[in-house]
Amino acid sequence: MMLRFKIRKLCVNWFSNSISSSPDSTSPAWEEDALFLDVRSPGEYASGHVEGAFNLPLDHFVQEYADLAPDKSKQIVLYCQSGARSGQAVLFLKQQGYGNVLNGVSMGAVALKTGRPIRRQ
Repeated sequence: MMLRFKIRKLCVNWFSNSISSSPDSTSPAWEEDALFLDVRSPGEYASGHVEGAFNLPLDHFVQEYADLAPDKSKQIVLYCQSGARSGQAVLFLKQQGYGNVLNGVSMGAVALKTGRPIRRQ
C-alpha cells in the first residue's frame, strides 16, 4: 500500500514538473506586449480564442514557430485546452534557446489573467 502511494506521488510530481506551472499569483508577470500562441487545432481556435492570440497548432509548431517568434528574448505565452500541448511547446522553445516562455495553460486562464476577451470566428 505504501509503495503504491510513493509511486503515485512520484508520477504526479514528474507530470507536474514536466509542464510549466499554471498561471497564478506566483508565476512571473506577463508582459503587455507578450506574444500569445494558441497551439490548439484551427477548429478549436475558431470556436474561441483569446483576443490577439495567434493560432499555431502543435502539429505545425516545429515547422512554423520561427516565423511568428523570431525574437528569442520576447515573452511568449502559450496555451491550449489543458496545458499539455502548450507544455510541450514551452519545452521545445526552451530547447531552441527562447528564454522567456510561459505556459498559460488554457484559453480561460489566459483570458482571466490578462483581461482579454475570448473571440469566436
